[in-house]
Amino acid sequence: MLSYIKRYINIFMLRRFLIVFCFVILCLPASAQFTYGTTGLLHMPTADMQRDKTFMAGGGYLNSHALPARWSYDTWNYYINITFFPWLEVAYTCNVFNEWVRRGNNKVHMINQDRSFHGRLRVWKEGWWKEWTPQIVLGVNDVTTGAGTDYTDMAVEGDGNGFFNRYYIAATKHLTWHGEWGVHAAYVYNKRGKDKLNGPAIGVDYRFALPETSTLNKVVNKVKLMAEYDSKYVNIGARYAFWKDYINVVAELRECRYPSVGVYFKVHLK
Repeated sequence: MLSYIKRYINIFMLRRFLIVFCFVILCLPASAQFTYGTTGLLHMPTADMQRDKTFMAGGGYLNSHALPARWSYDTWNYYINITFFPWLEVAYTCNVFNEWVRRGNNKVHMINQDRSFHGRLRVWKEGWWKEWTPQIVLGVNDVTTGAGTDYTDMAVEGDGNGFFNRYYIAATKHLTWHGEWGVHAAYVYNKRGKDKLNGPAIGVDYRFALPETSTLNKVVNKVKLMAEYDSKYVNIGARYAFWKDYINVVAELRECRYPSVGVYFKVHLK
């Protein structure tokens, strides 16, 4: 009887894994990084940029393992993002707090949100000097620790506000070989406490380029697969573009285990 129960549990867990894996592969194109609200892969930054005057708005469900240590539970986020020029992108992101906190002798249900600002600056365009030269971007996430209406405090060290803080330099090169490849490398850094970053990140994305001779090929060509080492963990995911890239669904497995999913809307104002 005990062996039968163990066998049933193993089959159940395998079915759960296959369902999540198939969702990632089939449901997930430059990509919006829904965990930060900026252009990038899943968690690591890249040097990809959106088109000039691109506006994006999105959000998603985030597993607690995809979040800073401040969150011990799954939550939601939402963001807006604008590429003002081909070389400048800014974003505003909110991550929801939904928890019970102690106030004196009582526990109070708190629903609030952590607000963060992000910026990316392209300093070198791909192929400017030689065809093989990569694109290079400098960026910062969650640059202030402010609250309320005061966001002038830039002291993001330690374990206070500024949970998503990081500074980085990223390089990206695109290649064509049996499809479209993006090869990315970055160095990320901060002086946080529990969420300290100081190391290299590498990643790759791939999009199919099948002859569009059938409906199936057209569907497959809208899938982008992604894998990365974000300086701490290995993550995999995918993105699927609907309606000429105006709507995109992204899914990931943090540490190749913990699922998160997001959606974003993209329009070009120019």
